[in-house]
Amino acid sequence: MSTPLVAEVTEDAAGAPRPVRTVGVVGAGVMGIGVAQNLAQTGHRTVLLDLDEGILDRARREIERNVRFHGMMTRSKGGPALPEVMERITFTTDYAPFAECDFVVENATEKEAIKRGIYPVLDETCPPHAVFAANTSCISITRIGGWTGRPDRVLGMHFMNPVPLKPVVETIRGHFTSPQTIDIALGFLKQMGKEGIVVNDLPGFVSNRVLMLTINEAAWEVMDGVAPAEDIDRIFVTCFGHKMGPLATGDLIGLDTILYSLEVLYESYADPKFRPCPLLRKMVDAGLHGRKSGKGFFDYSA
Repeated sequence: MSTPLVAEVTEDAAGAPRPVRTVGVVGAGVMGIGVAQNLAQTGHRTVLLDLDEGILDRARREIERNVRFHGMMTRSKGGPALPEVMERITFTTDYAPFAECDFVVENATEKEAIKRGIYPVLDETCPPHAVFAANTSCISITRIGGWTGRPDRVLGMHFMNPVPLKPVVETIRGHFTSPQTIDIALGFLKQMGKEGIVVNDLPGFVSNRVLMLTINEAAWEVMDGVAPAEDIDRIFVTCFGHKMGPLATGDLIGLDTILYSLEVLYESYADPKFRPCPLLRKMVDAGLHGRKSGKGFFDYSA
C-alpha cells in the first residue's frame, strides 16, 4: 500500500508539525460520498459518518461503482486500485472514531438547525488541533465557528459536484479563521489534487450568490412559460459555451439543496431577488429533487 499523503496541521508539544493522517467526513450524501472517495484516492485515512446504516451502505456501493468506473484512468496515472481505496475508508454511525481525526469536512444537509447540532459533538470528540471545514453553500462560516470552542480553526470549503473531478474549491475565511488555518486548508486541498480560492464570509460567498439566482430565475422562466427546460438549458450551452445549463445544474446539485440555499440567502439579505420560485418549492415538496431522486427538471429514470 502506498504511504498516505500528509499535510501540516499544527505543532505538537515538541514544536514538530502534526500531519493530517485521518480525516472525518460528516454526511454520506452526494457531497460526502465525493469527498470521502477523493480523500481515499489521494491516500488519506477517512472516517465517513452518517446516522443511517442504509445511507452508509448506499455510500459504500456508490464509491465502489465510482472507483471502478474511473479505475482504469486513475491506475494509468499511478492511482490506487479499488481494494486499496475501500480499505482506507471507515463507515460509521458513531462519532467516536473522530477522536483520531486531524481534519473534518462537514457535509450535512443545508439546514442550519441540522448543522448546529453537529459542531458541539465534533468539538467535544475531536482532538484540540483538529480543523473543521464546513462544506456549505450559503450558511455563514462565522456563525458556524461560534457553535464551537475553536472558531479560529473553522473555515468553509465549498466543494463542487462531482468532487473527484473538480479541481477548485471555494475556501471561505470566517471572521475568526486564523491565517494558519487557511494555510492548513490550502495545503490539505493541494494534497487532494485541488486548488483553494480564498474568499470572505458573506452568505452565498461568490459562487452561490450568482448561481442560485441563475437557477432560480431559470425556474421562473419555466413557470412563466417563457420556454421549456430543454430550450432554456440549450441556450446556455450553445450560446454561452456552458458545459451544462442552469436547470440541469440544479438537478445535479439537488433541487432541495437549491431551495434551502435560496431560503438562507433570502433570510440573510432580506432581498426579494432571492425569493424562491414557487415552482421550485412545489417540485421539492413533490420529491422531484433532480438526479438523486430520478427526476427534476429532467428525467433520469431511464
